[in-house]
Amino acid sequence: MLSKTLEFMPAAGERPMTEPVLATAIPATPLAEYLATAGTAFAESSTLLPYLGTLTPGLLDAPEAETRALLTGAAVHDLGWLRRIAIRGEDRFRWLSGMVTNAVETLPDNTGAYNLVLNAQGRIQGDLYVWRDGDAVELEVTAEQSEALLAHLDKFIIMDDVELVPLEDESALQLTGPLAEKVFAQLGITRLGIAALPASLSSSTGEIAGIPVRIFRGYGTAVPHYAIWVATAQLPAVWNAIVAAGASPVGAASLEKLRIIEGIPAYGIDIQSRDLAQETSQERALNFTKGCYLGQEIVERIRSRGQVHRHLRSLELTPEIPGNLPAPGTELRIAGNAADIKPIGTITSVASVQLEAGLRVFAIGMIRAEAEVGRKPLVYPGGSARILNTTPQWNAV
Repeated sequence: MLSKTLEFMPAAGERPMTEPVLATAIPATPLAEYLATAGTAFAESSTLLPYLGTLTPGLLDAPEAETRALLTGAAVHDLGWLRRIAIRGEDRFRWLSGMVTNAVETLPDNTGAYNLVLNAQGRIQGDLYVWRDGDAVELEVTAEQSEALLAHLDKFIIMDDVELVPLEDESALQLTGPLAEKVFAQLGITRLGIAALPASLSSSTGEIAGIPVRIFRGYGTAVPHYAIWVATAQLPAVWNAIVAAGASPVGAASLEKLRIIEGIPAYGIDIQSRDLAQETSQERALNFTKGCYLGQEIVERIRSRGQVHRHLRSLELTPEIPGNLPAPGTELRIAGNAADIKPIGTITSVASVQLEAGLRVFAIGMIRAEAEVGRKPLVYPGGSARILNTTPQWNAV
């Protein structure tokens, strides 16, 4: 285990996703352990980032190069902050369907679904993915959420033949970017045609450098994402093979920027335990034709009787001073409103990206519905904001 004190220093105007911590306080991912100790080109770097319950490399290249790889090329990065939990027992499908907001029993083979986990009052307790492989069903959850979510789920295993089994001998990397398929082709994967994964949230098997892997195509709004799960002991060999095939190593700081650019909210940052499902704008997490589940009454009441009064939205910001970014928690107001009028929203995540045309700033924010009527101009102390209809398209970085 890494033992020195490791810090992540944010760029000017940005904040760390979590405060610097002792490396012994949370575990390093298998990739972080390998890169720090195996005599690699990154062995001397101490730039590890506390991220989603683990320590992971924060930067592996210049920030602009990492952004370019993610948005216009092919980037390989850590995914060791994810945990997989097998759901076993005769009642597994029926029980899990009663605990999450999306399809379980009708989920097609080799596919997944994004889910929210609610309490009886309809408030969000966390988020996760459910994956089905034949008769096997698994959860995919961040290390940061895993303990609390497993405890929450375990409380509801009463008379059910159900067992929650963490899968602890595997870890994951991810290949991200529009040129990811070219890297797969360079790797010569024989048992997996990427054509077998034409859509998000599908999975298949293959081999990289002769090592069996399982590949999950994840969700993204701007670029493709492919998670590659492998036995932890084999992860270094798979990492080296992917890098040799032309993928650029990138760290979690750039991934966090991509998350914000793609408008994908994170639990604990953009989504809070007080929020209702429809307030997150993640309709992809909701199935209105499945059977009953915990918190469904509230979700259905909102759908049938009226809408919520606020939503998470993607934003583009225009700072008055270029590069001067507002902190999460900054209030948004309708332009021209007096300071004593209630704010119209709050910024929850913010990131800047240097594009060929210049610096652009993107954010996620919780916005009250009245601000969206007529797309009213929004301001915050130090700049202005506009609500985005779609994810920006990239010409060049």
